[in-house]
Amino acid sequence: MIQMGTILKQVYIPYTEWEDWINGMWRKVSPEDEIIMLKQAIDFTGDHIIYGQAMSEVINAWPKTMLNSLTNTSINRRAFLGHCAVCYKTKIPEYITRRAWKELTNEQRINANKVAQQNIDQYAKTNKRIHKNMGTQMLLEWDPG
Repeated sequence: MIQMGTILKQVYIPYTEWEDWINGMWRKVSPEDEIIMLKQAIDFTGDHIIYGQAMSEVINAWPKTMLNSLTNTSINRRAFLGHCAVCYKTKIPEYITRRAWKELTNEQRINANKVAQQNIDQYAKTNKRIHKNMGTQMLLEWDPG
């Protein structure tokens, strides 16, 4: 787990640019679709291998969403990353994924949280240089060489 001294500084991006917003993570679906999607979400989140792979993929596929949210240490970043992964791979909205989480076993939750934290730690490690001087420099450090 990343230590307190290495926490990224939060970056703010307008929600209209977030890929999760653009791809319908916050939309509502019909009651009929909810029933089908809930089963799919339980199956998807219950398999930490495919769930973890989707987390890794969505970090790269949705860079603005990740920059805005994975630099925000006041949210549950593991849950957020999981919700994004499900929406990215299956188009299932966040509120259904939250319902699916309640149906998982403790072991499934532990495994999913572990892989989510590994992805978050890797994101922080990879992006630490980008964010370490927020407020004193532009987003990316300038290397004129």
